[in-house]
Amino acid sequence: MTTAAHAHICTDHSLLHHRRASRIPYSRMLPTLKQPLLLPPPTTSRLRPAPHPPPHAFASASTPGFVSPVRGAATPLRALLPETQRHMGTEAQPEGRPLRVGLVCGGPSAERGISLNSARSVLDHIQGEDLLVSCYYIDCAMNAYAISPAQLYSNTPSDFDFKLESLAQGFQSLSDFAEHLAANVDIVFPVIHGKFGEDGGIQELLEKANAPFVGTPSKNCQLAFDKYNAALELRAQGFLTIPNFLVEKDKLAMSELEEWFQSINLNKENGKVVVKPTRAGSSIGVVIAYGANEAAEKAEGIISEGIDEKVIIEVFLEGGSEFTAIVVDVGSDNNNEPVVLLPTEVELQSSSNSDIQEDTIFNYRRKYLPTQQVAYHTPPRFPSEVIDCIRQGVSLLFHRLGLHDFARIDGWFLPTSVTSLSSTENSGKFGNTKYGAVIFTDINLISGMEQTSFLFQQASKVGFSHSRILRTIVQRACSRFPTLVPCNNAWTALSRKIQSAQQAEAIRKGTSKQKVFVIFGGDTSERQVSLMSGTNVWLNLQGFDDLDVTPCLLTPGNGYSSSHSQNFDGISRDVWTLPYSLVLRHTTEEVHAACVEAIEPERVEITSRLRDKVLNELGQALSKHDWFAGFDIVDKQPFKYSLEEWIKHVKEAKAVVFIAVHGGIGEDGTIQSLLESAGVPYTGPGPIASRTCMDKVATSLAVGHLASSGVHTIPKDVRATKEILKSSLADIWNDMKAKLQTETVCVKPARDGCSTGVARLCCPEDLEVYTNTLRRKSQRLPANCLSRAHGVIEMPVPPPESLIFEPFIETDEIIISTKSVDDSTRHLLWKGDNEWLEVTVGVIGKRGEMHSLNPSITVKESGDILSLEEKFQGGTGINLTPPPSTIMSKDALQKCKRSIEVMANSLGLEGFSRIDAFVNVRSGEVLLIEVNTVPGMTPSTVLIHQALTEEPPMYPHKFFRTLLDLAFARAN
Repeated sequence: MTTAAHAHICTDHSLLHHRRASRIPYSRMLPTLKQPLLLPPPTTSRLRPAPHPPPHAFASASTPGFVSPVRGAATPLRALLPETQRHMGTEAQPEGRPLRVGLVCGGPSAERGISLNSARSVLDHIQGEDLLVSCYYIDCAMNAYAISPAQLYSNTPSDFDFKLESLAQGFQSLSDFAEHLAANVDIVFPVIHGKFGEDGGIQELLEKANAPFVGTPSKNCQLAFDKYNAALELRAQGFLTIPNFLVEKDKLAMSELEEWFQSINLNKENGKVVVKPTRAGSSIGVVIAYGANEAAEKAEGIISEGIDEKVIIEVFLEGGSEFTAIVVDVGSDNNNEPVVLLPTEVELQSSSNSDIQEDTIFNYRRKYLPTQQVAYHTPPRFPSEVIDCIRQGVSLLFHRLGLHDFARIDGWFLPTSVTSLSSTENSGKFGNTKYGAVIFTDINLISGMEQTSFLFQQASKVGFSHSRILRTIVQRACSRFPTLVPCNNAWTALSRKIQSAQQAEAIRKGTSKQKVFVIFGGDTSERQVSLMSGTNVWLNLQGFDDLDVTPCLLTPGNGYSSSHSQNFDGISRDVWTLPYSLVLRHTTEEVHAACVEAIEPERVEITSRLRDKVLNELGQALSKHDWFAGFDIVDKQPFKYSLEEWIKHVKEAKAVVFIAVHGGIGEDGTIQSLLESAGVPYTGPGPIASRTCMDKVATSLAVGHLASSGVHTIPKDVRATKEILKSSLADIWNDMKAKLQTETVCVKPARDGCSTGVARLCCPEDLEVYTNTLRRKSQRLPANCLSRAHGVIEMPVPPPESLIFEPFIETDEIIISTKSVDDSTRHLLWKGDNEWLEVTVGVIGKRGEMHSLNPSITVKESGDILSLEEKFQGGTGINLTPPPSTIMSKDALQKCKRSIEVMANSLGLEGFSRIDAFVNVRSGEVLLIEVNTVPGMTPSTVLIHQALTEEPPMYPHKFFRTLLDLAFARAN
């Protein structure tokens, strides 16, 4: 037996997971799905917020006339295209025709999840009335599918793959897929990272089908993607390279490896080296080794794990600084003209935990997950001559390796004082400067395109928004193909026509833009999720032409230097208004540090000079192109206010505030009270409702009278943390068991968000482990240190004043069956003995008129609680919205939603909130867990899934605009 009830050891994307004995094909769970249609675009939107087809754009297996998407299916694939796209032949190029782009994601590599995030970001920022996007996916088994754009908002790769079987249309073969692309889209935009995406695989497939695509040709990809071959080519081209040794499967000769150690003056017993696959991107499989024996062992480990059959061993560059640089081609026709943007220095730091010994390498976790062990500096803190050398070298590599459109190239700068590469052989090679050596190490042909990726960080520094840089890349790619010249001209004509119409409409209305301030960050353990939420809201809202949206970071008054152990009660707080480029970071600490650095006079002068240089290069080249729409970002300075000064500033600007601060003063009514007192409109519930819902005990008391409406609460035992820490734990345990009448207890902070300090305790020893963690003020409880298996549990620091103990509600886990040899369909298994499931459900609307969205449940494929990757890279498991009718009847679902609405209205909620509860699948009665008045709004949150099931569906930009409009309505 497992629970979902108290598995709020997660962010808002996690729910409960349950089990059923019967086998339920997913296709039977779906409502009847519609064929694609186009929604009218918002009248205020720019080119970017495009009309999407509805989320379930493909019919289910139960729909008459549907042919299952197995190989051999005969469903006409043109029927899967948006309506306006179906009637566009490639032979006709009417003036003003939208460009048709095929977005291809997925792939067989471990970077598949990053690919899905990249594809979602690209879709959000290029789709528009003048550019229609069709989405495609390639799974781990190299099967290709046409998918609905809504599927890109799936939480995880497993969620994505599970729904493919019923929501996507499969192709007979990859060659059929390529032929479909050649016939139905103008150009393909591959966003597959790693294998098949960057090794020339998909490029060769498209070349054979004569399908134009964004990016580098297949043969050039094959050379650049293989780290060993690329190093050989760089050496031949006269670049400095790192000494390396190649290990191939079943071909390792220890004597040769030891000789290599000696040849480069490295101690074969303990010399430090980096071991990594030759053909895996994003630092996957990259490890440190000491000495020849350990290097050989780790190289063979990478091979045995199936990551790669070839491994490269390199000297570890002690004392060096890593950098990465984006290069974009702004040339004409087949004449490349690469311009390198402002490079980024990657500053790595060792873990502050003395119990953890960790080498400073830029691995997968540090690249893609929130961590305080990495900071970015754009431009680098290197001498100007070194930065010039980096930019010149990247441009040369782009030329000489035959790269196209855009790329990201990584490397190292080794100051003269630490470089170990000085030799007669290296003296005349490119990369030598009087300050040290510049070495290029990795060539990324399809750079990550997540919201905060290096591509967008560096592009925003020199005037490009997300949309503008992506569209520039696509337009440049189109210009390389003679057959696409008419398409490109027609697209440009339509873009200008739409832009002119929008400008004329703005002049006619004569109204100024409504100012909006999105505030995020804070000082709670949920501040990193808050940054992700705020960034997502800001990026979606800034696409509306009638809004002027400013991102703002809430910080402790003294910064984050000691925030991991500090009590923030009663301290002052600051708010930084942020320029576009400084928002695009992984942690609040990093954003804050970037703000402080950005206002240092020396950095201001250096950044301004280098930016002007890059802008001049870009401007000279891009001004030659009729299609270039100009730069659309001004790199301003961040500005710091006290919280009180910021509220005064917001009031003077007659702005509305979108609150995305999770926990702390963002949800306990503090910010709401301050804004309300100043007469500033804001999103979400008011001070009283916020204060009530932040306190889990107060929330239960406030809805205690709703039993007749199907709303129930869980018994609670509240205890002061100080009393627990100095009392007999055995006595406390026995007392709780008797009072709560339970053998297993759920513990959680009395006043905190849903993702910290929640644990299942089964015995006094578990309580001792938990309290010792609080006593030490540890940031997390390590995995499996309690009597029941669990993942890492994030802990509140400093410890909460009081803790809540509740009976641990048992639920049956839903799991996914594996595919069998004779049955390719995966099924849900659920015992259903307890009749309770955990759900999370969004509520939206005006006070007293709250509307319940469809509840969501989540299915896990393993018994582990959330890993760090699951928590921050798109939730966990497989999301089912609404719960399938084979598990929860439609009548019970409707009763559940009515009970949720009664609860929301009784609590005085308004705007939007999220309610977590158990629901009885037979009666629809709900057992309240907690209410979050500022729920997570990350790109893959379940609230997005729920909004997409509404009629009509609400895509993210429309969803967040609706929440903002509710704040306007309340103010008026």
